[in-house]
Amino acid sequence: MYTNKRKLDGKVSSCRYVCANEGHRKPDKRDHLTKCPRDETRTNCQVRMGLIMDKNKGNYKVTDLFLEHNHTLQLPQTSHLMASQRKISELQGFEIETADDAGIGPKAAHELACGSVNLSYTLQGHKNYLRGKRQREMAYDQAGSMLMYL
Repeated sequence: MYTNKRKLDGKVSSCRYVCANEGHRKPDKRDHLTKCPRDETRTNCQVRMGLIMDKNKGNYKVTDLFLEHNHTLQLPQTSHLMASQRKISELQGFEIETADDAGIGPKAAHELACGSVNLSYTLQGHKNYLRGKRQREMAYDQAGSMLMYL
């Protein structure tokens, strides 16, 4: 994102949003015999959206819009791991709680569940679900009653 601000009041007068793969990386200045050079991730993608503030109305107008990427956005095999797609369903929550009640640790239970195709949550999500469950239970158990009393 590139922004231009007005000097008088510091408000953004124009900005441009670009793809993360815009441009090219500068040549590596390290030794040319580097054992593990970094992969080139930028593809000179031209996707962008330019906005300019209308001085009279105070709102923004889209002035420059190009929406065609020259690279794949997400592989279909890994799209279920994106943060926006990681959801724990009621059935998966029940399985997590059952494994926890049976004394199976989060890592072992997650590895057991990984046998299913496109598991929609990660090990960290599994742990977060258990932590949230325990916090909800604590709010209504003896500790919660003590907190309410004090």
